[in-house]
This record gives sequence, structure tokens and C-alpha cells, in this order.
Amino acid sequence: MSRLKVGIALATLLAIAASLFASSADVLEVIDAVAMGTKTQMGQIVEIKILVSNYSTKEDERLLKEAFLKGQNGGLEKALAKMRPVGRIQIPGYLGYELAFLSSQPTPTGRSIRFVTNRKIAFGEAYRNTPSQAYNLTSGHIEIDSKNPQHSTGVLYPEAQLSIDKDGQLEMQLRKDEWRLRNIIVRQVGQKK
Repeated sequence: MSRLKVGIALATLLAIAASLFASSADVLEVIDAVAMGTKTQMGQIVEIKILVSNYSTKEDERLLKEAFLKGQNGGLEKALAKMRPVGRIQIPGYLGYELAFLSSQPTPTGRSIRFVTNRKIAFGEAYRNTPSQAYNLTSGHIEIDSKNPQHSTGVLYPEAQLSIDKDGQLEMQLRKDEWRLRNIIVRQVGQKK
């Protein structure tokens, strides 16, 4: 019985390793950053990694805008769930999850990367039916300064929802405070297909 358990555990580890190797072969670039808590999370520091396998198209962006205009945050959540993943965000201590939308736009000093995806609702949140379930998005943006990489900055919104303010403008509502991104390193890994 003991050998059977060891065999099953080994087979499972090999399957996981094979899937990680296969997915890393599709990565175009890797963005590493240090996320630093603000206000209520002040002093907390977490490393994050974004694996980019592709960038979203203008059509993807248009579909998300239409979905939000029709169904607000719920419409956006449904549209994101239907999109094919274009990357992955990893945070140590968590499994991480796939990114549904990733855009890259040129700027005078480099480029601006924006991302958004559905946030995984923890079992405890769902079981206790907590109000935090309404903040079902994870998003952020990174400003990459190609001329002076030390000046690259960004923001991570781990638990957020989109809404429209009284002036009709899009507004990001956060459950907790944003996280500032620093020490951003971008590495090209593969070639665009």
C-alpha cells in the first residue's frame, strides 16, 4: 500500500512538472516586481511574477468595454471568464491564476502594460458569503521606462470592482488598498507567434 501511495505521488509530481514545462515554452516575456503594501497593508512586501504568453487584441478590449456597458461589473466578469488566457500572475504562497486581458501600449519613455482578470474567490469567502465576493477582479498597470528601468513603476489592485461614478466616468473601487509595484524587471523569453 505504501509503494502505491509513493507511486501515485510521484506520478502526480511528474504530471505537474510536465504541465509547467509545457506552459513555460509559450511565454513571451516575464515581468518580475516587488509589490509593497500601502496604508492598511503598509510594511508588507510580496514578489509577483507576470508571465505573458500573448497580448490581447483591440477586439478583446472592445468586447470588454461593451460587456461592461451592458452589464456593469457582472457583465465584465462574464466576458473575462469567456476569454482565452493571455498570461498568468503568480504570487508566492498562492497558486496564482490566469490573466484574461493584457495590453501593451507604447509611451514616450517605454510602454504601459494593463491587465485585468477575474479574482479567485477563496473557499472561506464563499462559505461565509462575505461582502468581499463583490470585489471579484484583480487588475493593475505597469509603466515601463525603457530609458531608465529604475523609474519603472506600477500598481496592483488585488481585490477590485469597476463602477461608473456620478459623472459617468469609470472608477476602480477597492476592497482594501492598492499595492505599489517597484523593482520591475522585464525579460524577453520567447518570440511572438
